[in-house]
This record gives sequence, structure tokens and C-alpha cells, in this order.
Amino acid sequence: MSEPKRGWFARLTEGLTKSSKQMGDQIAQVFVAKEPLDQAKLDELEEMLIEADLGPHSAARITERFAAEKFGKDVDEAEIREALGVAIGEELSSREGTFDALSGPRPYIVLFIGVNGSGKTTTLGKIATDLTRRGAKVLVVAGDTFRAAAVEQLKVWAERANADFIGRPTGSDAAGLAFDAVQQAKDQGYDVVLIDTAGRLQNKQGLMDELHKIIRVLKKLDPDAPHETLLVLDATVGRNALAQENIFGNQIGVTGIVMTKLDGTARGGVLVPVAQASDSPIKLIGVGEGVDDLQPFNARAFARSLVGLQEPVR
Repeated sequence: MSEPKRGWFARLTEGLTKSSKQMGDQIAQVFVAKEPLDQAKLDELEEMLIEADLGPHSAARITERFAAEKFGKDVDEAEIREALGVAIGEELSSREGTFDALSGPRPYIVLFIGVNGSGKTTTLGKIATDLTRRGAKVLVVAGDTFRAAAVEQLKVWAERANADFIGRPTGSDAAGLAFDAVQQAKDQGYDVVLIDTAGRLQNKQGLMDELHKIIRVLKKLDPDAPHETLLVLDATVGRNALAQENIFGNQIGVTGIVMTKLDGTARGGVLVPVAQASDSPIKLIGVGEGVDDLQPFNARAFARSLVGLQEPVR
């Protein structure tokens, strides 16, 4: 993705309003006035972080850090917000990743995986739009051949993005489609191939077998393909996102995570345990429906917005 445009931090803060308001209200209840930080308040703070879906391990580490730095000292709501922003940012700083489909080989092949409803198709469409805006020749591949609605939705996104599109009738072999699409991309000089996939977790092994087959046939055309495998997770499902990361992460070679719909939940902190649990970095986050509301993940900006600190990171 291109660098965040002017106004992204404001959109990020606005998108995380539900999460930051809930956390801010809880902080205000615990730290009513400037007073010494004692064990009771530390316990309340840890419980609040767990309720915000940051996860027990991260909550414990952050609370321990507060205890080391602030125990017995007078603190107020503003200081706690600032300290939380720093601590959450440091929890996430090593989990930042970069997505740049125009920096590698041509065609650069990107596989999108995740459960149905996670935002895979929309994420793919937004990325296609960003790439064509930057002058790339993009081929969009409707690899979810089991849902006609998914194919139609992706076709609309491809048209909006001025990207080319390839699909097959419902029930077609997704691996065969992916193979033909990449062969076409190689023959016709495409820069990027974006491949959507099915996400039917009710038939988990069947889904994984299909994904492995797609990857195998892609490697016949390029041993390094896919060059990027993005796991798209929906923040609104909360801790279930962890289970999804575990299912896909353990079986498929995920290279990066996209967390979508952060604007739709009051528990945006779930990104923290997902990032900690995954072997793959967080590369992109989405905080709205607009094309420009999908942007590179910035740990410090996310952390500050999550606790309601609105100024941009410099």
C-alpha cells in the first residue's frame, strides 16, 4: 500500500472511537482524581485491559510495567492514557510489517485467505484500487468459486479499480483458475495478481486442502509464489479472531495479517493478542468502508488512537 495520506491519523482515531471511548470511560472510573497508584488500582487496570480484549498476557505485562514505573506515585487519567499509549505501542512495535506489491517480482502474486465475511473481497478490492492508482497493471482473480455472490462482488470491485478480472462458473476448480490466471499474467505483462479464495471453515480440512492445492499449482509457474499470503481477520468477532489465526497460521504459510472492521467494535484491543500470538506481522488495518480507510499498520499510531490520544505520531 502507498503511504498514509494526510488525514489518516484522524480517520484512525475516528474509526477506533468505540474502542477508545470504552477504554476511556473505564480509565476515568478507576482514576477519578490524581492519587497514588496502589495494588487495587493496578488490579482494576489489568481487568480493564483484559475486558478490552488485549488478552491476559499483554494485560499482565503492561500492568507490571506500570507497577515498576508508577507504583506509589500520584497518577491521573491523562497520565494513564499517555502511559497506556506508550506501553501498547511497545507491545506491538515488533509486529509491524510492510506490504508492497510493487517491490518484488513481476507478476507479484498475492493470495487472500480467511473465513467468509472477514472482509477478504473488500480488502482485495481496496488494494487493487490503490495499485491501479499507482499505475500498476492488476489482474483480479475470483478464486472463491463456491459463492456466486463473492464472484459478482469482486467483479464490481475490479471494475471500480480499473483492474482486469477473471472468474469461472460456480463450482469450478479454484486451483485451475489460479494457474490459468497467473499464466495469463505472465504472458501479458501484469504487475500484480490478486487471488481471492473461499473461506468455508465449516469444512475446515476441505478448505485447507484447496488452499494447499492452489499454492502447489502456483509454484509450478513460480517456485516463490505466492509472494504474499494475507490472512484477513474481522476485528468485530473479538477473541474468535485468535482461533481463526491459529487455524490458518498453523496450516498455511501466512506472510501477513490484515485486521478489518476496527471501526465496528468497542474491543479493538483484540489486535494486540492476535499480533502476539501470530508468527506473521500485522501489515494492514481497516477502519472504514472507504478505499483510503485501509492503510499500513503503525503500532504507535494505533496504540495512541486506541486510548483516545488524537494527535498524529511524528
